[in-house]
Amino acid sequence: MKAFYTDHYVLPLPPGHRFPMEKYSQLRDLVKNLANIELIEAPAISDTQILYAHDPAYLMKVIQGSLSPQEQREIGFPWSTQMVERSRRSAGATLAAAKVALDEGLAANLAGGTHHAYRNRGSGFCVFNDSAIAARALQKEIHSKLKVAIVDLDVHQGNGTAAILQNDPSIFTLSIHGEHNFPFQKETSDFDIGLENGCSDSQYLEALDQALNTMHDQFRPNFIIYLAGADPHEGDRLGKLKITQNGMRLRDEQVFEYGRDHQVPIAFSMAGGYGKEIDSTVKIHLQTIEVALSYAKKIH
Repeated sequence: MKAFYTDHYVLPLPPGHRFPMEKYSQLRDLVKNLANIELIEAPAISDTQILYAHDPAYLMKVIQGSLSPQEQREIGFPWSTQMVERSRRSAGATLAAAKVALDEGLAANLAGGTHHAYRNRGSGFCVFNDSAIAARALQKEIHSKLKVAIVDLDVHQGNGTAAILQNDPSIFTLSIHGEHNFPFQKETSDFDIGLENGCSDSQYLEALDQALNTMHDQFRPNFIIYLAGADPHEGDRLGKLKITQNGMRLRDEQVFEYGRDHQVPIAFSMAGGYGKEIDSTVKIHLQTIEVALSYAKKIH
């Protein structure tokens, strides 16, 4: 299985910044020791591809460094050329993984899941919306009739994704998230389930089963972009849910099983993870890769 990574993912941040940037290199160090995985340098997304999902004026502000202090605060990262490059690579890797998955069934981005970015602004550590860009790029560059589902299992609603794709019937947006968590003003996905704080494994997996069945009945995707957030885990400091490590594994299995059973290729990204201990987040991300590898064997 191919997985995309670059050292550009690790952005130098001011001391005390709350984003766990080092999780990416720690995950890479573990993933490169797995059998049957090929790590590939994440390519940068082009301006043309960014414009499939974003407003030209916003793109120019990001490139030129003319985001206002307020806009930078909303993103959560100070502007720098490295921030722009990281954002390009993160989106480029999701698209590259999607193109590989079309041929091979499964592929991964060891970052990505930047689902809070709107058409004309960034938010919540997200500059460009990699899932929306990749979905549109597949349709414009590979197969115009491709029906793409974005299955967002980050603990925070994919509000930017829902807003960008709101009037696009060719892309189905699905989000299972904490109802009482950021973003506090939710958007409308094609299918949303907002979970109560303290939600257990059984409640979570039941919600996922319902969501996948609804997606299948209403849409029948022939491609999935899966945001495998680590933040529903009970050890996450921002998650507010009580999903165990085993519950997280069962979640991933449910999504990959759907892909295998219906012969739907899946490109997946790591999305959020803010463990009280960074090790717990890295472990959940690694587990997702390991589950995917076991399904990649079954596909071939």
